[in-house]
Amino acid sequence: MRAKIRGTEIYFDVAGMQVEPKGNKLIEKPVLFLIHGGPGGNHLHFKNDSLELQKIAQLVFIDQRGCGWSKKTKKSDYTLDNNIEDIEALRKYLGLKRICILGFSYGGMVAQGYAIRYSKNIEKLILVATAPSYNFLDEAKKNLQQIGSKKQIAVCNKYLWKGTFNSERNVNYYFKAMDSLYYLKKKKKRKQFSKESKSDKLKNTFSHEVLNAGFSDFLHHLNFIPKLKKITCQALILAGENDWICSPQQSRAIADNITHSQLKIFKKCGHGLASDANDQYIKTVKRFLS
Repeated sequence: MRAKIRGTEIYFDVAGMQVEPKGNKLIEKPVLFLIHGGPGGNHLHFKNDSLELQKIAQLVFIDQRGCGWSKKTKKSDYTLDNNIEDIEALRKYLGLKRICILGFSYGGMVAQGYAIRYSKNIEKLILVATAPSYNFLDEAKKNLQQIGSKKQIAVCNKYLWKGTFNSERNVNYYFKAMDSLYYLKKKKKRKQFSKESKSDKLKNTFSHEVLNAGFSDFLHHLNFIPKLKKITCQALILAGENDWICSPQQSRAIADNITHSQLKIFKKCGHGLASDANDQYIKTVKRFLS
């Protein structure tokens, strides 16, 4: 499904009922927006690691502007501010009074920005493997020097830190080289979508243009820490003990500045904690939303 909002077209998909019959009763479940990472990723990984959450919430999967199956626009449109405002526009488009939000990685940064700006519109906030400020960049570089291989350090220096990816092929090469740092669970045991289906409309792609916009520009100016106290809803903050790019220290900084928050650090988990510890992740989020 696609929503024409704010001069662009945003792709979204829905799983689960909002109003569900149980016996002779009707149960209204919360609506949970799931915000993917990157910048430049897409919603598809949530359909692997988070679909179970439809049992307690109606899930709304979203591709940010320029990402996944949403419309490609000019590079100057790829900003954190637009990502935040697109969430608010989609909430209004769907006629929802209040929503819950789960943001993963960069999506958690979008979710923090939304919760600061539109706190009254959020019931509950879930932040997964994310960070509140540009400080995560220097910390990630130090972590990489300590635990990364020569190849991993080189590929980050060449592409990631400066935002100089010039094709999807570069991005695929990067993630292949970095996989062992993002996930501690062996790849062969993780569910994977094929790169392409027979239809050109069903491609699992990563936008290098959006990724570059973040790492060459706006992520270097990110700092929500002074404003986090504006978030008044309950917040659940999840971190992987072995996350190299958004370390547990970043999640602690968020938890320290949101009044009604709880922090849980998953042991033996990397950045992809929803995959590394899926059962524990699902159980924790379900308990929070319930």
